[in-house]
Amino acid sequence: MIRVNQASVYFEARDGSPVHALDSVSLDIPEHGFVVALGTSGCGKSTLLNAMAGFLPLSSGSISINGQPIEGPGAERGVVFQKDSLLPWKNVLDNVALGLKFARISRGERQDRAMELLHLVGLQDFAKAAPYELSGGMRQRVGLARALAPDPKILLMDEPFGALDSMTREQMQELLVDVWARTGKQIFFITHSIEEALFLGTEVIVMSPRPGRIVARYPLDFVECFARDHDARAIKTAPNFSALREEIREIIHSTAAVAEVLA
Repeated sequence: MIRVNQASVYFEARDGSPVHALDSVSLDIPEHGFVVALGTSGCGKSTLLNAMAGFLPLSSGSISINGQPIEGPGAERGVVFQKDSLLPWKNVLDNVALGLKFARISRGERQDRAMELLHLVGLQDFAKAAPYELSGGMRQRVGLARALAPDPKILLMDEPFGALDSMTREQMQELLVDVWARTGKQIFFITHSIEEALFLGTEVIVMSPRPGRIVARYPLDFVECFARDHDARAIKTAPNFSALREEIREIIHSTAAVAEVLA
């Protein structure tokens, strides 16, 4: 269990002005939970993820894993960013195995583990390829495999599919659901896409513009239906899926309008 309790973040902008990025956010990610944070740019989604990762200290409140406070980065949390950040001078296999090398795991063992993960993400035939030889979607698969290599309990994913074309994005969503179902990882995922959030999340939280607050929560089972039936079209065209998409769109637009009036 990762627990966020009344988390707030204030920081100073480059021009010296104060920024209230996150305000009293509370959230639990249970075992095998897939929580998706949704909202406009500047609503604190990435701030929350960076605090969970241990990259950013809270101004108040707490974040803990099984009751132990997060005080910095840790091996129990794997992070996937929008940019894959692969090392161009290393091949795919060595990129995936990089974290294991830092953990002083033997070369043979880390290559076996990396190869196992390349099979999981469908890139076993590209182990010796250079990153520049891969498409954007393939590079993100490598980034996902690299995050999984140390066997973290939790994956933190900061809009990892945002730069992909629509068809590749859908393929990556389906791959991620498959990985989640097979590995049982807890996932915290942020996105601007309402459809992506609904398709992926066991819970979707909608956040307001700065300061970021949770203004709505939706427990969902679409992702579990896809993991069972593998029929994305049936899920995304279902009346309840469409109705929720429009309801959430209205919430986001209304909170953005209120924030603009108050600014």
